[in-house]
Formats: sequence, structure tokens, C-alpha cells
Amino acid sequence: MKAANYAPLSSETMKKIESEIPGVFLLEPAVAGDERGFFLETYHELKFAELGIRDRFVQDNHSKSVKGAVRGLHYQLTRQQAKLCRVVQGEVLDVAVDVRRGSPHFGMHVSAILSAGNMRQMYIPKGFAHGFAVLSDSAEFLYKCSDFYDREDERGILWNDPELAIDWRIAAPLLSSKDRQHLPLSGTPDADLPAYEGEG
Repeated sequence: MKAANYAPLSSETMKKIESEIPGVFLLEPAVAGDERGFFLETYHELKFAELGIRDRFVQDNHSKSVKGAVRGLHYQLTRQQAKLCRVVQGEVLDVAVDVRRGSPHFGMHVSAILSAGNMRQMYIPKGFAHGFAVLSDSAEFLYKCSDFYDREDERGILWNDPELAIDWRIAAPLLSSKDRQHLPLSGTPDADLPAYEGEG
């Protein structure tokens, strides 16, 4: 029996797309497809290491949210988490904010559309606050973490901090009570912010 011959829909290798902040980037996968559907690698330790992702991921999370939901901006202080994010249903605006004290990019953010259609992933290194807004009727968001969730270690930044000037593309966001109560970055004590370690 002849083996199925998948024709690549994009380049043979994972494409890395740099952002304005060193260390934060998008990954665009190579996708093989035919009349049956498609196949792609969403994670490959050796290939991702060549692209600069050398974290050991220990936890996978999967959330489903309705249109207009905003989750974030979250980070952990001592058990810092690098994250590898993607969407398997719907479309979101994914956001990473540099909250590292002393960073040359402190207070800057990167945002990108992740969707089931574009199959892109965003890599967010340690020391960044993360959040996303759901732009489609609903969205299923998956992300890998390099450390375990720790409720006591979790911190947050106010999602609509005017100094961050994030355009969430949402007129009337749906927020958790916890996310409504975060302080803006300028009001967050230094003790609650990770330190910049000279990377990125």
C-alpha cells in the first residue's frame, strides 16, 4: 500500500518571528495537509531548542472563554513561568508585558493574534506578565508552563493600566473579580516584581 504523501502548506521548518522585545517571539509552524486534513508538530524539544526555547515545560493548561473575556495580566514572582501559547479554536489577542525591574524594555508589551486558523504560537520568557482577550465568539487557549502554578506566588498587573496603553480590541471586557483589583505597574511594589537578569 502506498504511503500518503503530505504536501507542505508552508515552509519545511518552523518559522521564528522576532518581536520588538528580545526573547518574545512568534512561531509559525510547518503544516502538512491533504484532503483528509492536516498535521503539524506543536512542540519538539530539540527543534525548539534550536529556536531559543530551552525551557523544561512541566504543566499544560487549557482554557475556554467567551467573546470579550480578558484574562490577565498574570505572572509568578519567584516560581517564574516561561509560556508557550497557542489557540486551537477561535481567535485571541495574546499579550506579554515586560515587568522585570531594571529591564531596558520595562513596561513595554508585545501583542499578536493567535488563532486556530494561523496556528501560530507565542513564546513568552520568564519575567513577563501575560494575558489575552477573546476576539471570536469563543476560544480555546492552550499554553505550556516551565514551572507549576502556585497560588501564593501569583501576581498581577491591572489589565487596562493606562501607562501600558494596550489596545485589547474589546469594548466591554468580561473580567474576573481578581483581575479587576490588580494595581497598575507603576503602583506595584518593587518587591512584587521580578528582577532583570541581563537577558533580552
